[in-house]
Amino acid sequence: MKKALTNFREKYIGDRKFYRLLWALVLPIVVQQGITNFVSLLDNLMVGDLGTIQMSAVSIVNQLFFVFNLAVFGGLSGASIFGTQFFGRGDWIGMRDTFRFKMIFAILVSAIAVGVFVCFDDELLMIFLRSDENTPEQIAATLTEAKRYIKIALVGLLPFAVVQAYAGTLRETSETVTPMVGGIIAIFVNLVFNYLLIFGKLGFPKMGVAGAALATVMSRFVEMAYVVIATHAKSYKYKFIEGVYRKFSIPGTLVKKIIATGAPLMVNEVLWSLGQTFINSNYAKRGIVVVAATNITATAWNLFCVIMFGMGSAVIIMVGQKLGEGDRDGAIDIDNKLLFTSTAAHTAIAVIIIALAPFIPLMYNVEPEVRSLATQCLTVAGLSLPIHAITHIIYFTVRSGGKTLITFLLDSGFTWVVPCVMSFILCRYTGIKVIWVYAAVQFSDVIKLFIGIPLFKSGFWARCVINGVGGAANEADV
Repeated sequence: MKKALTNFREKYIGDRKFYRLLWALVLPIVVQQGITNFVSLLDNLMVGDLGTIQMSAVSIVNQLFFVFNLAVFGGLSGASIFGTQFFGRGDWIGMRDTFRFKMIFAILVSAIAVGVFVCFDDELLMIFLRSDENTPEQIAATLTEAKRYIKIALVGLLPFAVVQAYAGTLRETSETVTPMVGGIIAIFVNLVFNYLLIFGKLGFPKMGVAGAALATVMSRFVEMAYVVIATHAKSYKYKFIEGVYRKFSIPGTLVKKIIATGAPLMVNEVLWSLGQTFINSNYAKRGIVVVAATNITATAWNLFCVIMFGMGSAVIIMVGQKLGEGDRDGAIDIDNKLLFTSTAAHTAIAVIIIALAPFIPLMYNVEPEVRSLATQCLTVAGLSLPIHAITHIIYFTVRSGGKTLITFLLDSGFTWVVPCVMSFILCRYTGIKVIWVYAAVQFSDVIKLFIGIPLFKSGFWARCVINGVGGAANEADV
């Protein structure tokens, strides 16, 4: 028994050095994401103070933007696999070429997204509004508010994508403070101008949801300005940025490998986000009340899951750098400890969510039936959180070694085959209460555990993807 405990501790519980490194990497990410989601909660409360129609309108637009956000994330993630391993090998030229790829991708995807939203805004918004539970008046009012919001918010897509390219590359070098500071500055700009522009305080015009959109756009540009300037000001430290815009040529071999590795990731993120949007549109068939309740749940869920998101970044950075160094055993060892740490932390967080579930909806100016359903959804979300924490680590683990086709099948493939089909059938063709549909969707990830855990334990994912590509491996060649 004692030997088993010792073996368990050595395999899954890290020493002080491990936790110091983990804390140094994750804390800035958690702080930034935590403040972002807390302010998102406050934004939600401010928009919600205008009424259920306005809150639902903004929620619908943000669900559509969610697809764009994850398309950017997916495309950049494929390149990040290479960037992290280039840094582990000390190859600044490889990092620079990878960063150029990211910037081209960010600009291209932003342009496509703006075109789609401008041309098809009515069709996209109506996906969430066609329901027998909604009156024509509710549909017309919600559509009007959503269009007011989306026309302004579109301007913020490009600066968002640029920040992701810069911040992601900085994190690949283990620099997480600069993105954190930029995010915090943007958050407070957003919060202050939300208050001023939504409600028309201190002489500013009262713009309602349009004010919320304008505040978000302003914060995006402020964040971009800070992160870009701070990065270039320390080019002596972040050598990948030196001369990055003198030319935009990228070695063909690297482009092919990034596309081959990253395409499944980008397609995965787009399909997964579309899957989540599809699931939410199925919930919306039960009426505006359900849209409002699930929006409250999602906002609170994001706030409580900041550590989970940070742990995913830790896997990419810590495991990816070890793989770039050629230390396969070290990568597996770190990954085991990250899995245990994340699972233990989120079991505790789950208890907190369940305890606070009856109180969080009370902060919103919504109908009692919205609050009741939101409380039930939060309780279910809390109960399922440890499962999601495990599958989250497994996803980033498999991804860190470039096994992106497997991540595609486990993530978006699973989403469309199981929860999407489940929510579609149960919401549209049965009278089952929406809370039971929500529970079925949340706990469907149990199936992933039976597939993902054996893959995680096999270690098949632990491989270096940068062999044969990149620039010189030492500073003198930069």
